[in-house]
Amino acid sequence: MKNIIANGEVLMIAPMFLFSCSVQSKQSKDSETNAENAVSVQEQQKDSMLSTLELDGMKVTWIRDNANDRLMPRSLFPDATDAQIDSLSLQNGVPASISTFLVETDGKRILFDAGMGAPDSKLFEGLKSLNINPADIDYLFITHFHGDHIGGMMKDGVAVFPNAEVYGSKVEYDAWMKMPADKKSQVESTMKAYKDRLHLFAFGDTLPCKVVAMDAVGHTPGHTVFQAGKLLVVGDLMHGAALQLKYPDVCATYDMDKSGAVKSRKHYVQYARENGLVMAGMHLPVPAFMK
Repeated sequence: MKNIIANGEVLMIAPMFLFSCSVQSKQSKDSETNAENAVSVQEQQKDSMLSTLELDGMKVTWIRDNANDRLMPRSLFPDATDAQIDSLSLQNGVPASISTFLVETDGKRILFDAGMGAPDSKLFEGLKSLNINPADIDYLFITHFHGDHIGGMMKDGVAVFPNAEVYGSKVEYDAWMKMPADKKSQVESTMKAYKDRLHLFAFGDTLPCKVVAMDAVGHTPGHTVFQAGKLLVVGDLMHGAALQLKYPDVCATYDMDKSGAVKSRKHYVQYARENGLVMAGMHLPVPAFMK
């Protein structure tokens, strides 16, 4: 394990539901328009497992890991009022996904997160359809250590990516290692399997292929957003975009530090808007790109 402290295909993209504090009537009108657009994208892509875009000279491919359509249940968002849920017609759940992203740049392949690793997970089927084997992945950048992000790193107790250098937040690693044995067992066994290729970064570090690791703590203690040019991989910044973009103070029960999660969510949604970035989120609705 190594610590690094450094300074230094046509695709429809779901529009970002961005709301200001002013002009309430315009806000409502824009909300309705954006919601309609988002549904249109979801319907056109709902059977898709892959979507690719070219961005800043990079080839970025969304790979859906979940086998079936996914709705986050209303119970996942206890902070949301019934009025908020009803206003967005989300009573039956919030459209979402379990997603990973493959970036191909400068002759290297970077996989952001590794999905659930469930028997019906589709990550490896997606890679195979791209003529890519797990051994072809050069770098694995992990947004955080929840099971639906690191589960695909292991199969039958063996590391799945034999050649990948793995990068994770030192803050995240240290926090999980301090947790009770029953909570950290998957993290501990996974990181041990990759220990000779595990690199722990500090927020602000520039990783291989000029990817910048950015502080997005809240969902977990070391939750990380990655920026590569105009691409912003936001991990679990949102679990229900249709709800949380309009009501960013609403948290999912998975968020370990609610106030931190809200702060990170508001900051990076604004940051993406101001800088014209494409957000790639592990639980954004299909196809999990948003601008």
